[in-house]
Amino acid sequence: MRNISIDQLDQTPRAVLAIGTDYADGQRLPRHRHRRAQLLYGATGVMQVGTDQGNWVVPPQHAVWIPPGVEHEVLMLGVSTRSLYIEPAAAPLDNSGCRVVSVSPLLRQLLLEAVEIPLQYDQGGRDGLLVDLLLHELRRSTALPLHIPLPADGPLLELCQAFLGHPDIHQSPEHWADRLHVSLRTFNRVFRQQTGMSFIQWRQRACVILALARLAAAESVTRIALDFGYDSPGAFSTMFRRVLGKSPSTYLNRTDPSPGKTL
Repeated sequence: MRNISIDQLDQTPRAVLAIGTDYADGQRLPRHRHRRAQLLYGATGVMQVGTDQGNWVVPPQHAVWIPPGVEHEVLMLGVSTRSLYIEPAAAPLDNSGCRVVSVSPLLRQLLLEAVEIPLQYDQGGRDGLLVDLLLHELRRSTALPLHIPLPADGPLLELCQAFLGHPDIHQSPEHWADRLHVSLRTFNRVFRQQTGMSFIQWRQRACVILALARLAAAESVTRIALDFGYDSPGAFSTMFRRVLGKSPSTYLNRTDPSPGKTL
């Protein structure tokens, strides 16, 4: 099925529904939720997914897992998607939270094929076997470190959101502690409690992940590095490789993405 809302198909008596959708560049899907779990795969472009728990950037040929009932918004940057909507009882991944996952060459081909099968496919025939294999392959996918966790609320959340709007690798924990009128020790403790990461780790990951969307838009590494406050393109590339395991010049060009690091 192509370019049709899941709301019109949700009650179809099949555990898995596959829908392909083409989006205008820059189109934003406002906050919404689905009864079913969703695997959102971007065949092209970059997606930015936001929930109350944080932000995820999804590079081309990767996917994001969204558990049932999780409220989320999505910014589409030149994206053509293939989505699976899966009954909660049949979901092959757990409901612990959203995550960006690797997409193997086999899973990619299965996703492309799934949107072409009939809505009420023969569960005992070839199409039913394709769906079963798709779920098995999805179960083998690996979570990738493309999540920027956010505090639940309050002034610390406001500082984090402001940083995401204007990332600066030189912002210091001392500066944030002063802004919050707390000691550095208290700030470091609270920040880790709220995000699960140290401030330095969070700052590095946020800058690298936010750079992905700009890289996908063909912006130069030099321009991104300077905008984010890095002393040189080489310093940015080193940090990028440390966080994601490969250089920015190769990350978005892989047609066969490796599993990467586990969250």
